[in-house]
Amino acid sequence: MQTQPTASHFINGAYVEDTNGTPIDVIYPATGEKIATVYAATAEIIDQALSAARAAQAAWGAMTGTERGRILRRAADIMRERNHDLSVLETYDTGKPYQETSVADATSGADALEYFGGIAAGLTGEHIQLGEDWVYTRREPLGVCVGIGAWNYPTQIACWKGAPALACGNSIVFKPSETTPLCALKVAEILHEAGLPAGLYNVVQGMGEVGAALVTDPRVDKVSLTGSVPTGRKVYAAAAEGIKHVTMELGGKSPMIVFEDADIENAISGAILGNFYSSGQVCSNGTRVFVHTDIKEAFLSRLAERLGTAVIGDPMDPATSFGPMVSKRQLDIALGYIEKGKAEGARLVYGGNEIEGDGFYLQPTVFADVTDDMSIAREEIFGPVMSVLDFTDEDDVMARANDTEFGLAAGVFTRDLARAHRVAAKFEAGTCYINTYNDAPVEAPFGGMKNSGVGRENSKAAIEHYSQLKSVYVRMGDLEAPF
Repeated sequence: MQTQPTASHFINGAYVEDTNGTPIDVIYPATGEKIATVYAATAEIIDQALSAARAAQAAWGAMTGTERGRILRRAADIMRERNHDLSVLETYDTGKPYQETSVADATSGADALEYFGGIAAGLTGEHIQLGEDWVYTRREPLGVCVGIGAWNYPTQIACWKGAPALACGNSIVFKPSETTPLCALKVAEILHEAGLPAGLYNVVQGMGEVGAALVTDPRVDKVSLTGSVPTGRKVYAAAAEGIKHVTMELGGKSPMIVFEDADIENAISGAILGNFYSSGQVCSNGTRVFVHTDIKEAFLSRLAERLGTAVIGDPMDPATSFGPMVSKRQLDIALGYIEKGKAEGARLVYGGNEIEGDGFYLQPTVFADVTDDMSIAREEIFGPVMSVLDFTDEDDVMARANDTEFGLAAGVFTRDLARAHRVAAKFEAGTCYINTYNDAPVEAPFGGMKNSGVGRENSKAAIEHYSQLKSVYVRMGDLEAPF
């Protein structure tokens, strides 16, 4: 497959190159080899993208929701038809196994385009009768949106931000992570092929300074970021300066509570999905696994057995179920936390080593006897490192589960339905799971509480973050005034 894109940027319906920008090497995580080069956006490229977005938006916003939705649904169909090629590109971009990308990435991007394409026609206001007077509301676009993506789900995030923005009549300039710059270009290409007018979905490459230039530009009305809490603070502050609308989907150190009556196989499946899918590089991962002491050793023993069946290797091989980390830098961060875990007294029960050879491979790693004050239990690692903590009492484990600056996700495994709903209600997290983990259908709101973010992605809730309400008061009779 050709991994070098046609050009670095997609602006106003066409590929655009400007080699004056800083070169960004695209590294294939499975081999460490360079597979492409793109160039960071120059000031001229940024201006071109924002000017195109601003110029195209008004006509798009004036179209009916039905017309806009038709284009998004067509793009979803094209994306599904090309799922194989898009999945291969996602694997080149991220290193995630094809076994995973073929069912979780372009497919979920297509789901977002289809969902928001389907509800675009229903974005109506309301009529409020006040005696013989009345008020009506109009739901209107915000204008130009900026999306800033993370490197772990480049295709999905490009669609999660683009689909609701476009459905509501906005234009968007999307900046992918510099680590994974390839996939968003294909999303733009497909939208344009589906009939999206030029200038409405633009992609520009670059590092933090490009993101900062986009966020602070006065032509921008809305910023949506998926990223880390430190980056979120900077972007939120910069957007606040211009009173821009903001959605922040940030990191987490999410709890997963496994009670003594849980189905142990299902609980272990949840722990695997919440710690080792995407080699642990998922923001909502349940990396603090609280296991009741009655079943702890059985849980650890069976977990080790199942981890032993992971197929680690070439991510393009459909049999591979566990691939490399996204970059050498991310691998080194995870290895640093493994050393901290050992130094602070946690018991290493599985993995813990870098895998020799090409690429950025790390064994799935499990620590037991972890305490709440250890670094591996407090800080987001973003790698395949699970911390297993003991508990016996429900009230105690709830207090410990919520004792974190984060609040993105949380999960509980139990056969007691009353307890399951009680625990879910007590979680201080925006996205919670009962007897499952990390499901993220487009129909459901996704987002966090506390330092894990503001606003919601997906579902009808996203419409509130990509549109604004106008109230119009209509007086039917004469108007009195004091003089």
